[in-house]
Amino acid sequence: MLGSSPIYIAVYIARLETPWVKSLKEKRSIIKPITEKLKNRFPVSVARLNGLDNHHWEEIGLSVISYDKLWLEQVLIDCDKFIAGQSAVLVQSEQSIERWDIS
Repeated sequence: MLGSSPIYIAVYIARLETPWVKSLKEKRSIIKPITEKLKNRFPVSVARLNGLDNHHWEEIGLSVISYDKLWLEQVLIDCDKFIAGQSAVLVQSEQSIERWDIS
């Protein structure tokens, strides 16, 4: 039987813009290192979600799960700060932490 404590699931979505980019290959060379560094520095799963066929923008998402909601909040804050400091322009981000009760 699983523990009776609630589990929290955090989801973060960011829109990154690269208006100076001239090709999809160039955009990928900017976005892929960001997603790889996120996976290496933080305990998150990362995916490229939208804008894959547009070289001026892309949406990436990440998720993480824990019993500790405050820790999840800090992970999302740290990821947001990290992304904001990268070469792509962070124009919008959304995050959500949902409680999931296991019975």
